[in-house]
Amino acid sequence: MVTDGERREVRAGVARRLAQVGAGLLAYAALLLGCAGRPTWGWGWAYLAATLCVVAVNARVMPPELVAERGRSKAGARAWDRALTRIGAVPYLALPAVAGLDERWRLSPEMQAAAHLAGLAAFLLGQGLFTWAVASNRFFSTAVRIQADRGHTVQTGGPYAFVRHPGYAGAGAATLASPLALGSWWALVPAAATAAILVARTALEDRMLRAELPGYEAYARRVRWRLVPGVW
Repeated sequence: MVTDGERREVRAGVARRLAQVGAGLLAYAALLLGCAGRPTWGWGWAYLAATLCVVAVNARVMPPELVAERGRSKAGARAWDRALTRIGAVPYLALPAVAGLDERWRLSPEMQAAAHLAGLAAFLLGQGLFTWAVASNRFFSTAVRIQADRGHTVQTGGPYAFVRHPGYAGAGAATLASPLALGSWWALVPAAATAAILVARTALEDRMLRAELPGYEAYARRVRWRLVPGVW
């Protein structure tokens, strides 16, 4: 039975996570539009609107306990996870800055509207896979750890029937689609760096789960692919 103290802790965790996400969105928007030097940049606003929709849907499908878990500090995470998070923040924040500066200085050839729309569609598809993973895994934490305090078990439903880390697959696809959505070829550099860090995190997390989470080794033998079926 859930106690009043546990309910208060969950509510505090939800509030903390909402504050984190809100601050992150504001910082991302400020970098994107500030570096562009043009607050009326239509494709920048379209990208931000798509991102906001994704955040709203994710908040809707996550149970409060998972939202609270995702608001936890990284203190309980593996050292390599904390290191990758710090390293990954650089290209993650560089992407909107580079895309904005590209728009300001017109460094990339102008793209047709169809290319922007294709990028937005690919971004939403990648984020849709991420959301499906979130909805299928109540242990989808932002920190890589064995969640013994939450009864951590292997999740095999939804996209986990096809690849072992669909959340990373979706996030990587959305990241690589972002430069096209924003019309910036130069932004592919930080996007590729971010995707590479996600791949490294996938490999390290998979190794940890195989060694420490009961039942995961058998699941990994059954579902062979980590990110892309037939590839890796």
